[in-house]
Formats: sequence, C-alpha cells, structure tokens
Amino acid sequence: MFDSGVGGLSVLAALQAMAPAEHVLYFADTAYFPYGPRPAAEVRKRAFSIAHRLQQARAKLVVVACNTASAAAIEDLRQMFDIPFVGMVPGLKPAAVHSKSGVVAILATPGTLDGALYARVTQEFGKGVTVLDVPGHGLAELVEHAAHDSPAAHAAIRDVLRPAVSRGADTVVLGCTHYHFLTPVIAAEFPGLAVVDTAEPVARRSLNVLAEHALEAPAGQAGHLDLIVSADPAGFRARMRRLGFAPSAEVSP
Repeated sequence: MFDSGVGGLSVLAALQAMAPAEHVLYFADTAYFPYGPRPAAEVRKRAFSIAHRLQQARAKLVVVACNTASAAAIEDLRQMFDIPFVGMVPGLKPAAVHSKSGVVAILATPGTLDGALYARVTQEFGKGVTVLDVPGHGLAELVEHAAHDSPAAHAAIRDVLRPAVSRGADTVVLGCTHYHFLTPVIAAEFPGLAVVDTAEPVARRSLNVLAEHALEAPAGQAGHLDLIVSADPAGFRARMRRLGFAPSAEVSP
C-alpha cells in the first residue's frame, strides 16, 4: 500500500479491521508530499518507482491508497506489472444515489479533479445530479502535519466547503485519503452535510481481489505492519502514533 503520507492510513485502518491476519507493507512517499499539486507525469513516475520497490518486496497486491496517484497511474500500473492493483475512485456513485438535493460536492486535490479517471467517473455516475468540484487547497498539508483538528483546519473547511453548501450541496465526497481525518471537522462545521468516504469500500475491494486470486493470508495468522518512508521516517512514525497506528518494523527504501 502506498500514499504520499498519512492519508492512506485511512484505507489501512479499514483493511486491518477486516483482515487482521494480513501483513501490510506501507510506503509513505514523504519526500514527494504532497502529490496533489504535482504534474501527473511526475506522480506517475513516483508510482512506478514505488510499485517496483513493493514488487521487489514480494507484494501480492498493491493498493494505491491515494486518489491523485490512482488518477495519474492506476491503468498504466495494471498494464506494466504482473500483480493486481486496487486504486481509489471518488465515491460519486453512492453520493448521487443518496443526495436529496441533487447537488454533490467533490472535495479533492487538483491532480484528481483534472484527471481522466475523474472525468470518466463524473460522466458515468454524475447524470441527474449537479457535481461541484471543490479543490481542497492546503487540507492534505494540515492532516500531514497532525493539525487535522486545529482551529486552522476548522477555518479551512469552512472556507473550502461554504460555497458548495450555499449552492445546495447536501453531500460531500472525500476525493483524497488525507481528508478522511477531517471528517469530524466537516461534521462540526456543517452538521447536515453527508460525507462519502471510500476508504472502507476500497479495503473491502482489496480483500475481494485477494480472494479472487486465492492470495488471502492463512486464517489465524497474526498480521503486522511494516513501513517504508522516503524522508524523515522518525517524524512520520510520530505522526502515525498520533493517529493511532504503530508500525512493527521499518524497511529500507
């Protein structure tokens, strides 16, 4: 599993809850955080480099736990590597079904909103609703620096989402795995706004893919979490602990 930082831990938490026997190797590409503002070609290059490293570690499945990296690279990764990949897709489909106002906000990074994957999702599942693109400028950085429940985070969420809510949005789709950790802030600032988070569905899909390929860990095995960090591993481990995660080992990049 990989992400530019702590965002993918939202998917990791769901996966560990569903499949505690699985051994997970999490690659945090902190040297290149954040992915969101970077050109798609640069993100794609990083995704290929990380996938190659995870393949060397004998990964049986790679979860691209980052919407920006999924938008930039998931199809190419599937073509180039002989292992299954699961990526992130903004949850517009369930949001469109459950929205009562018919107005849905997609809170995501520019790299996700500008990608071909997002364009296909909105074309396929956005019929019958008004979809508002909401770039989450600076939100991933707040989460990455453990300021996800700070006054600055509350102010940022108000500023980012207020225009969409004023236009009738009753549902917000979290299009960045970092934003999972802002869910309590969104609930506090906009109590009537429904939040669609795809961390759990992606974890469930990952386990289904493992089952389809007969790759599940043996029942009863004690799973564990290993970690690769491309920059400042000590700082990243400290941020993980503040979010409730405790990696069991650190692996050389």
